Amino acid sequence: MAALLLLGYAAICVVIFKILRVPINRWTITTAGLGGVVLVGGLLALMNYNHPVSTDARLYFYTTPIVPQVKGRVTEVAVQPNVPLRAGDVLFRIDPQPYQFIVDQKKAALAEAEQSVKQLRASRDSAQAAVDAAQAARDRAKEAFDRFQEGNENARRSGRSGPFSEAEIDNRRGAYLAAEATLTGAEANAERAQFALDSEVNGVNTTVARLQADLQDAEYDLAQTTVTAPTDGYVTQLYLKPGMMAVPLPLSPVMVFIHGGDRIFAAAFPQNVIQRVRPGAEAEVAFEAIPGRVFKGRIRSVTDAVSQGQLQPSGALLNPEDRNRVPGLALAVIDVTEDLSAYQLPAGSTARVAAYSDHWQPIAIIRRILLRMQSWTGYLAF
Repeated sequence: MAALLLLGYAAICVVIFKILRVPINRWTITTAGLGGVVLVGGLLALMNYNHPVSTDARLYFYTTPIVPQVKGRVTEVAVQPNVPLRAGDVLFRIDPQPYQFIVDQKKAALAEAEQSVKQLRASRDSAQAAVDAAQAARDRAKEAFDRFQEGNENARRSGRSGPFSEAEIDNRRGAYLAAEATLTGAEANAERAQFALDSEVNGVNTTVARLQADLQDAEYDLAQTTVTAPTDGYVTQLYLKPGMMAVPLPLSPVMVFIHGGDRIFAAAFPQNVIQRVRPGAEAEVAFEAIPGRVFKGRIRSVTDAVSQGQLQPSGALLNPEDRNRVPGLALAVIDVTEDLSAYQLPAGSTARVAAYSDHWQPIAIIRRILLRMQSWTGYLAF
């Protein structure tokens, strides 16, 4: 930047001394030198503060490391590198047979449990029938005992000997008590059968509910053998091949998926000019990948944090000396208002960005000229 201004000032001096034929002496040379220092230095100071430029601007993009949820042998890779994909398109498939076997086992266990519920209901009904039968037998035994006992009591009140012996009455009493005990046991069995049948979660037998959950978990694992694209985008640098093992390890993704559309263009500015980089201010962008063109833009926002100031829990104490070595840059998010669809602009492309403030606006003309001159130098490929 300073070199371009110095070259421009040198060209002016050549015009003054060669074309206008101003005499060359110690006074004119001194004046030209001091004037260059004052003029170029003043322009640089005013321009760099009020209309700062960033050489650290980049088109950022989002990526997702693709990590399978289940492990297995890859049977098919359905994508090609750098080919656009839609959300839900198949990326690759893992051998589903081991997981299909588990699903079949869970289905069989669930069917058995559902059949067991029917058996529990039948057992409950059988136990209830046994209660009814025991209650009827108890009632008959009680009626017989009451009839024998009442017959002897009536005969005794009338002064006659009872029609039944004490042994017969004891036998009837024993039969009644045995029937009462049988009824108690039948009721206990019926209660246990009812408890087994009533063991439910949300109206479903607990064993059936557990096996249903196991089946759903197995079906989920089976579905995860087909890995699909999370959003619209594409896969680049594809090294996965059929026959390789895919393992669900977060630190070992099998491919990287690049999301399409969601990109952020941001520029990093020094902290000493951040007072002139305001949201809504005009900006101009010169991409390295598009030499000779400068695009209009607007500053959307300025991140209110510098990465060097972040703190995270660790076992080491904060050392300010380490952070003072690099003061850090402030990040400004910029919206490019001109259409870039006609250009091949890879994600991650770098650029120069000039931000224009409302202060010393005439100086902004120099910044615009210098930015375009730097953009034209992009044609010089080395």
